[in-house]
Amino acid sequence: MSSGKILVAQGGGPTAVINQSMVGVALEARRFHDVKRVYGARHGVRGIVDEDFVDLTQETSHNLEGVAATPSSALGSTRDKPDLKYCQEIFKVLRAHEIEHFFYIGGNDSSDTVRIVSEEAHKANYPLRSIHIPKTIDNDLVANDHTPGFASAARFVAQAFAGVNLDNAALPGIYVGVVMGRHAGFLTAAAALGKKFPDDGPHLIYLPERAFDLAKFLADVKTTYERYGRCVIAVSEGIHDAAGVPILSMLAKTVEHDPHGNVQLSGTGALADLLCEEIKSKLGYKRVRGDTFGYLQRSFIGCVSDVDQREAREVGEKAVQHAMWGAVDGSVTIKRTGYYSVDYELVPLNVVAGKTRVMEDEFIAANGTDVTDAFRLYLRPLLGSGMPDAFRLRQAAVAKVLTAK
Repeated sequence: MSSGKILVAQGGGPTAVINQSMVGVALEARRFHDVKRVYGARHGVRGIVDEDFVDLTQETSHNLEGVAATPSSALGSTRDKPDLKYCQEIFKVLRAHEIEHFFYIGGNDSSDTVRIVSEEAHKANYPLRSIHIPKTIDNDLVANDHTPGFASAARFVAQAFAGVNLDNAALPGIYVGVVMGRHAGFLTAAAALGKKFPDDGPHLIYLPERAFDLAKFLADVKTTYERYGRCVIAVSEGIHDAAGVPILSMLAKTVEHDPHGNVQLSGTGALADLLCEEIKSKLGYKRVRGDTFGYLQRSFIGCVSDVDQREAREVGEKAVQHAMWGAVDGSVTIKRTGYYSVDYELVPLNVVAGKTRVMEDEFIAANGTDVTDAFRLYLRPLLGSGMPDAFRLRQAAVAKVLTAK
């Protein structure tokens, strides 16, 4: 006899729309007669092994809708990266609570967790349906045209650089903005969507898909400054040299490492400061400023793509439908059809798990410091409606009197 219990959890970095996916699971599941309880695990897989559950069945639909429209992870999240032993503990808890449907919203690591838990359930011949729901602002999940969370973060980046460009045009100088993205440059590339006029910034864009050369960077900055009298630069936090060494490691005297042994790229303004110092010391420019967007990109309230919201809800709903009507575990993926619509497909977990997508060559300009029109056409519909616009004075000059010849 079925227990009618399902569990949903959120993992990895929060986004502006991850709650849409969680609520999509909760509300869609409640439509099915066989579902008796919808549980949420607090702080992802850590909450599962700690048996830290909340009963979403008792939430009103009105409150769930309010939570859905709120950025960040309402259930809390975790950076834990479970190994086999950890996943065995997860399965042990799921089995003890008679959970029959497990939904995990997250990125690469989360999909791998779902894969391992699914395999453990199959070994034990336990009737557990395990579904991964995509989420990441980095847009680096394979088999997806794009991922929920990316579009809203990209909208923020595009608008931020549009504003920076206006500021930089009023008080000319050099500006360096560092954007999230260890291996994939999609989010940094979104800065290009803030451009309107040919001389608008960002004038230079540096992505981890191309090797970064400090000498060439300085030459690019010098050339751009001489052409426009200013220079706005978008840089991915994951830029590295031809050998794959992070530029942050090369320029900084000391670097931090995350729990997984990777160089800590986020949560520090070091890269922006170091690049600005290189520009000042090597090129002699005085007005040089840098920012690190950091966590601002992930859950910035009031800057959310309506397309992103809708699709984040739908991947949650489709996950439940696949779980209830299907016979296999898998990862829900977004497929683009036409201009602009999407379909949702369930693919095997091993197609997505532990793999990283990077920007396709067709999206990166030949000079390596810009994006192509193909990327602009790819991203523009994802940003949603109501993107702000910027205008210029036509500046009809008035004839001089005192200095007239």
